[in-house]
Formats: sequence, C-alpha cells, structure tokens
Amino acid sequence: MNTISVILFCLASVAVGFLVGFYFYNYFATKRQSKNKAQALKIIEDAYAEAKVIKKEANQEAKDEAIRVRQEAEKEIKERKEELKKTEDRMREKEDFIDKKDLYIDKKQQELDEQKKKLDEKSAELDSQIQKQTEVKAEMIKKLEQVSLMSKEEAKNVLINSLTDEARRDAAKYVKQIEDEANENARKEAQNIVSLAIQKCATDMVAEATVSTVAIPNEEMKGRIIGREGRNIRAIESATGVDLIVDDTPETITISCFDPIRREVARLSLEKLIMDGRIQPTRIEEIVEKVKRDLDVQIKDAGEKATIEAEVYGLHPELIKTLGRLKFRTSYGQNVLKHSLETCYIAGLLAAEIGADIKIAKRGGLLHDIGKALDHEVEGTHVSIGVELAKKYHENPAVIHCIEAHHFGVEFKSVEAILVQVADAISSARPGARRETLENYVKRLEQLEEIANSFEGVDKSFAVQAGREVRIIVKPEKISDEDAMFMAKDIAKKIEDNMEYPGQIKVNVIRESRFVETAK
Repeated sequence: MNTISVILFCLASVAVGFLVGFYFYNYFATKRQSKNKAQALKIIEDAYAEAKVIKKEANQEAKDEAIRVRQEAEKEIKERKEELKKTEDRMREKEDFIDKKDLYIDKKQQELDEQKKKLDEKSAELDSQIQKQTEVKAEMIKKLEQVSLMSKEEAKNVLINSLTDEARRDAAKYVKQIEDEANENARKEAQNIVSLAIQKCATDMVAEATVSTVAIPNEEMKGRIIGREGRNIRAIESATGVDLIVDDTPETITISCFDPIRREVARLSLEKLIMDGRIQPTRIEEIVEKVKRDLDVQIKDAGEKATIEAEVYGLHPELIKTLGRLKFRTSYGQNVLKHSLETCYIAGLLAAEIGADIKIAKRGGLLHDIGKALDHEVEGTHVSIGVELAKKYHENPAVIHCIEAHHFGVEFKSVEAILVQVADAISSARPGARRETLENYVKRLEQLEEIANSFEGVDKSFAVQAGREVRIIVKPEKISDEDAMFMAKDIAKKIEDNMEYPGQIKVNVIRESRFVETAK
C-alpha cells in the first residue's frame, strides 16, 4: 500500500507539475505573443508612416516637375510670341511705309496735275500773245516793204551780205586778241597754282569697288544658308533689306542692293554666320543686330577721322556720321569719302595760293558730296539733299553755297564756290580716279565724232586722248579762219549741252590749205 501510495503520489506530483508547467508555458507564450504583436503593430505603423512620407515626397517631386515643364513651355510660348510680334511689327512698318509712299505719290500726282493745268493755261495765253505779235509783225513788215520797195527776203539778204563778213572779221580779231592777252597773263599763273595744289595733295589712286559677292568654303554651305524651305535666306533678306542671289557660281553668293550700307551689313553678317556655323533665324537676327551696331561705330569713327585729317572742326555730330557713310559709297568706282577729302585738300591749297578763305573752301570741299550718303533713301539729287542737310544743321551759308553750286546748279557768288567746283573736277577727272565701262567709253567717242560731223564744212573728225580731245579737219574752201574759230566755240557749246563727261574736252579745229604746182 505504501508503495502504491508513493507511486500514486509521484504520479499526482508529476501531473500537477505538468499542469503547472503547461500553465506557465501558456502564460509566458501568451505574454511573448502579445509583445511580438505589439512590435509587429509598431513596425506596421512605422512602415505606414514612412510610406506616407515617401508618397508625399513623390507627390511634391511630381508637382515640381510639372511646374518646371509648364514654365519651360510658357517660356517657349513667350519666345515664339515675341518672335511673332517682331514679325508683325516689321510687317506693320512695311505696310506703313507703303501707305506713306502711296500718299506721297498721290500728293505728287495731284501737284503735277495742278502744274499741268497751270501750264496749259499759260500755254494758251502764250499762244494768243504769239498770234497777236505775229499779226503785228506781219503788218509792220508789209508797211516796210511798201516804203522800201523791197521784199522781206531781199532786204534781209542785202543786210546780211553787207554786215556778216565785216562783223565776223571784226569779232574774230577782237575775240582772238582778248583770248591771246588772257591766255598770256593767266596760263602760267593758273598752271602754277593747279600744279602746286595737285603736287601738295598727292593722294593715292581711288579705285575701290563695291563688294557684292561673298566667298563660301564649300557648296554645302549654300544649302545651309538657304535653310529648310528657304527660311534662313528669307530671314537674312528680311533682317538686312538686301537680295541674296544663290546661283550656279561655285563657292560664291551675290548680294544685290542699291544701299551700300545695307550691302555691307549683309556681307559682314554672312561672313560671321559662315565662320560661326550656327545658321538659323534667331542667330541671324542676333548677328545682323551686332553687325549693325559695329558698323554704326565704324561709320562714326570714319567721319571723325575724315574731319581730323581735313582739319575741319565744329561739324554737327549728325553731319559727321553722315560723312562717315560715304566710306561705303562709290561713284564710277571712286570712293566718295576719299574723293571728298581730296577735293577738300585741293580746294584749300588753291584758296591759299590766291588768297581766298581757306576754311570755307576746305569745309565746302569736304561736304560738297555729302548728299550722296542719302541719295538712295531720300528723293532728289545729291546736291539738293546735301543743301537740305547743311541747312538743317545750321552750316555757314557760304559752305551751303559751295555745295549748291559745285555742279553749276546756281550762279557762282563766291570765289570759294568756284574753287570747290574746280577741285571737284580735278579730283574726279585725273587719270585713275574713276572707272568707266568699255561700252560707255566707246559711246562717248562716237558721240563726240557725231557732234563734230554734224557741222557743215567738216571733212573728218577724230576723238583722241581717251575722249578728252576732238580734232576736226575742215574743208578750207568752205570754212575761213574766222569761221573755224566760231565753229570751235559752237562745237564746244553743243558738246556741253548734249553730253555728260568728267573733266574737260578740248575742241581742236584744223584748217589747212595746200597749194601744189609742178615745175616743168
């Protein structure tokens, strides 16, 4: 019994121990599970919070990216709007210019119509007066014929025959005597003055020609300059105001424009674009604007340099700038700025030799062709444009007269104006100063001979010395020595009225009589 009791007790103890152990195991397992669950919940909450932060940052980055994209789009739209606005402004300016031109043309047409109407009225009035004078003259001639018992033709022939020969002989002798005396006294002095002036001046040959072509490195560059659907070449032409001619000429582009400043802007811009390599409309506008600014500085510097070289001071700044534009202007191949400086030097030296006002002569010589700087932009001759410019900027009236008279537009009122005209002729007519085409040269020679041959009694005529002299051989049996003198003057007058030429043309009439007898 004791053994069984012990065994039962042991079994009971084991069972109790097992139950107690199972209880504590469940207790600690439940407690550990609760702790693990709390840690899991915390991890989940931390992960959820971190996910919210990441989501918030991602949303913010997306918003920033959207804002950046929108700003770039707005910037591009703004640039395109500005470019479109510039194009619209240019088109509007062109339309305004065309409208002003149309108004100006209409106004001129109206003025011309009014002038024509007045001229018609004057012509009718003049015809009426001529008719009355003709009737009075016919009546007077009829009375004279009745009194003199001679017809009109008979009386005229008698009078002409009795007076013509005597008058011609007396006039020829008198004219020859005056010319001999004047030539004897003036030739040496004039030669000394002019030769000394030219010797002191001694300027270089002026034969600069306008550059109208641009060399390109290869034929591929032509395509880049033209651009897709011609947008680049249109942008260049629109920005510079010139016409670009891209033809089959190898590695060459031709620039066509009457305005030398625009042509120079286009030439320099093309050269810079070719060197830069980035040829597209926006870059073209930037280059053209930069070249224009640089060229304005060059023009101003050229004008200031010319005034310093000529020692002509006190010119208005706008006149100086306009004078600098002549650096890019040529006349028959002669650079107009250098020609103006040369005329200034010669006029000043001539004035010094004869005691005239040197300052007025030099100032007038420097400014005499200033109108040529604007004659492609303003209507009128370069003389009238130059006069208006000088008046606008309050130049000395004596200088204005030099400009006005240097092409015989008005009567000379001062010695300085004559000196400026003479200096202008010397500068433009000296050998090498100007170029002429062969066609114009041949036409001038033919016209000289044609004018000479149109006079009765001329046997042969020859244009010599590059058209600066025409020698005329007359028939001695028809033309006397006195007639030869008058013929030379008449031919010279007809040449002056019908031809345009630099310098002077000498008319040399030759009358030669030969008497031949044979001794047998």
